[in-house]
Amino acid sequence: MERTLVLIKPDGVQRGLIGEAIGRFERAGFKIVALKMLKPSKELASRNYPDSEEWYRKVGERSTETFKSMGTDVKAKFGTDDPIAIGRIVKGWIVRFLSSSKVVAMVLEANNAAAHARKIVGETNPIKAIAGSIRADFSIDDVINGNALNRPVLNVVHASGSAQEAADEIKLWFTEKEMLAYERDDEQVFYKSW
Repeated sequence: MERTLVLIKPDGVQRGLIGEAIGRFERAGFKIVALKMLKPSKELASRNYPDSEEWYRKVGERSTETFKSMGTDVKAKFGTDDPIAIGRIVKGWIVRFLSSSKVVAMVLEANNAAAHARKIVGETNPIKAIAGSIRADFSIDDVINGNALNRPVLNVVHASGSAQEAADEIKLWFTEKEMLAYERDDEQVFYKSW
């Protein structure tokens, strides 16, 4: 069994998508072992995303690729074409947005939880997400629109990218005492040897 973190972001909370998002995970067989609503501080929101050149570069390169594919001048928008500098700008937008209002944080448990949750959530950019994923079904925003408005893409949810990332993120949002152990009836179906 593995645990992963999922956040229903301010846009998901404000649009009344909490139940819909939770239901998607529960119907897939995830067990919710911790759940709370809070308004994160800027510090918590910042710590949820890595403070590394590798992460900034990856985010900056994705933004650059998206702008180039749309024929938009990245340097004109960001004042630089350095991917690390662009990544830092985007992280600032993400932190400002995530700490702007209430979020729902939850720890989900399942076999290969992080990978399965990412599939249910869909691609970061909703326009590229597969139909049936939360981001495809509930967001018509995209990276270009977000960047044009100096904000991140509004994509309803955040899900940890890997088991290690999930372990690190869970520690930020929950204490071990906040996580509850229990058994769902359907666990016998998923985890029973036939």
